[in-house]
Amino acid sequence: MVNVYAIRNVIGIIGNIISFCLFISPMPTFFRIFKRKDVEEFSPNPYMATLLNCAMWVFYGLPFVTPHSTLVITINGFGLCIELAYITAYLRFANNKKRMRVIKWLAGELCFFVLVVGLTLGFRHTPHDRSLVVGILCVVFNILMYAMPLDIMRMVIKTKSVEYMPFLLSLAGFLNGCIWVTYAQLYRFDLYITISNSAGAFLGAIQLILYGCYYSSTPKRNDRNKTPAEVQLPTTTDGRIRPSV
Repeated sequence: MVNVYAIRNVIGIIGNIISFCLFISPMPTFFRIFKRKDVEEFSPNPYMATLLNCAMWVFYGLPFVTPHSTLVITINGFGLCIELAYITAYLRFANNKKRMRVIKWLAGELCFFVLVVGLTLGFRHTPHDRSLVVGILCVVFNILMYAMPLDIMRMVIKTKSVEYMPFLLSLAGFLNGCIWVTYAQLYRFDLYITISNSAGAFLGAIQLILYGCYYSSTPKRNDRNKTPAEVQLPTTTDGRIRPSV
């Protein structure tokens, strides 16, 4: 007899591995920041957004909120730690104006998270009720995080170039969404993981389609000092996310 719970755990472990690869993908950017001792025009916004997203999913996966979700806690706990490391590195090399902006956002995120935890535990007394509230919030933040590459996709269509949309990251995002949707269907159906990661799989598929459409029209450049892995999330002048790694 097939043990569905065991299969779910295997799928979850695979999902952890793929999510791990996504979390460490910005490392080339931070190697560049350490090397140049300057954050240049790289934006801290994706790391702060992912930090709050991981914190919410860790809370969601706790036994008194959503039982049997250990693998959700493990990967998002790792993500929480690595995003803190990224933000710490950013703060070290940012100028005072950028540093204060990040600190203010972090303070706001901390206050919001504490408020969510306090209200959830104070007014929701069963795992079902708690997972309902926290799950909805997790879906919102996860979809916002997955939606960050929308500007990149617009740029690809406008420039007919995939130079700033690395294939491996797009593929990893698509696979990550698919594997977690599969995980959510097994043993104990999880609506919130399904919705948020379906959005991720869909956006990842769109990126792969765009990559296939515009790869041949992408200018071939021999600029060895600027690899796609280093062009990770600089912003436009109004602070919106532009290229992503």
